[in-house]
Amino acid sequence: MENQTTNSKPINADINYDKEKLFRKLSKEEKNDEFIAIENQTFFQSVKKEFKKNKRAVFGLIVLLTVLLLAIFGPLFSPYTYDQQNMALRNAPPSAAHFFGTDKMGRDIFVRILYGARISLGVGLMAAIVNLILGTIYGGIAGYAGGKTDMIMMRIVDIIYSVPSMLYIVLIMLWLGAGVTSIMIGISITCWIGMARIVRQEVKSLKEQEFTMAAYVLGASPKRILLKHLLVNAMGPIIVNVTLQVPQAIFTEAWLSFLGVGISAPKASWGTLCEAARELIQVYPMQTIYPLVAICITIISFNFVGEGLERALDPKRKR
Repeated sequence: MENQTTNSKPINADINYDKEKLFRKLSKEEKNDEFIAIENQTFFQSVKKEFKKNKRAVFGLIVLLTVLLLAIFGPLFSPYTYDQQNMALRNAPPSAAHFFGTDKMGRDIFVRILYGARISLGVGLMAAIVNLILGTIYGGIAGYAGGKTDMIMMRIVDIIYSVPSMLYIVLIMLWLGAGVTSIMIGISITCWIGMARIVRQEVKSLKEQEFTMAAYVLGASPKRILLKHLLVNAMGPIIVNVTLQVPQAIFTEAWLSFLGVGISAPKASWGTLCEAARELIQVYPMQTIYPLVAICITIISFNFVGEGLERALDPKRKR
């Protein structure tokens, strides 16, 4: 046994290893062969990248920016004002001096459409701001509190929503008179209800997730959990809803002005331009078509942008 133990050698004892062949330092190229490169992106960078892939959304955004710039700066470079009359050029056809011609009072239609864009877009943006602030806060509190607080708050929403929005607008106009302010207030009364319901549902779903429970266990206050964790993760539906609220408000303002209960003359909005040209639609149809096309292009562009944001913000719908 001792001889066997003494004479036993490791199996590979007689093998000469060439360490230089077996072990060598890898080059930089070889190190990177199996390296998986992942682009480091923030949330908004990822949304921007996905948004750019949607051609319709990009086109809609370009159109909206063009309309906005024309509305702000266009009238400043025109020799005419929205209320400047020239009875000698009533119902003039399009020309180099008047791109869209003139109306029955000799006013430049192109300038009036640009000025009307200020009012129509202003009403839409105001409704979007109220929708964002009031709807997000109200829905977030209702969804996070739950229980009786949620039930009471949502019953208040149901009561407000049960009254037609047009009735609110008419009552405000009877109180304050017809004008942009009355329309904005009337639209703002009910425009946030849809947002509140969406945010409430999102918050109720997110507060049951593990990251919310972890924040609660670590001692985060309810305010911090709601603002820093729940509402941040619900930003996708919130942004989409805000984007789609603008064309709804624009259409409401145009409809009210077309009925004659909106903006008072000589101020112009797209709705009042359609209403003013209604009497001459058979003789001068283009006076009605111009503002209608402006309304349609703006609303469709907002819908394109809203669709693009919805796809970019929702990973489940990315293609």
